[in-house]
Amino acid sequence: MERAEAWEIVRDNVEAAGLRRHMLAVEATMRRYAGELGEDPELWGLAGLLHDYDWEIHPTLASHPRDGIALLAERGCPAPAIQAILAHNPEGTQVDAVSKMDYALRACDEITGLVTAAALVRPTKDVRDVEVKSIKKRWKERAFAAGVDRDEVERATADFSRVAFDGQLELWRHVENVLGAMQSAAAELELDGRLAKPV
Repeated sequence: MERAEAWEIVRDNVEAAGLRRHMLAVEATMRRYAGELGEDPELWGLAGLLHDYDWEIHPTLASHPRDGIALLAERGCPAPAIQAILAHNPEGTQVDAVSKMDYALRACDEITGLVTAAALVRPTKDVRDVEVKSIKKRWKERAFAAGVDRDEVERATADFSRVAFDGQLELWRHVENVLGAMQSAAAELELDGRLAKPV
């Protein structure tokens, strides 16, 4: 499966701009980590881009992403990417993370929502203006980006750190890496200031 075909699946199945942005953000962070770990950025990117493609069709944790996997398999999504997508919701799929890619997807999923929220509350609406310290400050404000499960972020980061970094990837370094990946993809995420209201 080529990236263009994966994006076509996203466009055909995801209407919400915020969900598309989330999937693109996870793709960017997965590609970043694949490069650092000597893995295949294309494969890891596919897992990130497609992991929530069926959320609007199967919007429950019991059915997502399990019920959307058949289409991905039909379209030629590689088996390791399918495994990672299934493992990002183990409670619903009964599929546990095994590979570094599986753990990376879980670690990159929720945290991108916090980074996006930190960008969107800025007057500039530009993720390139966000600093780790501002995310850290907002971390304890549970009302801020309330949909982001901080406990899951910590667990997923710790698991990814153990499996891929010998326990050396701490939470705020992970946040810095995710932020950097999203800053590099600011235009594609539409977090490059275009959403700011004219002064």
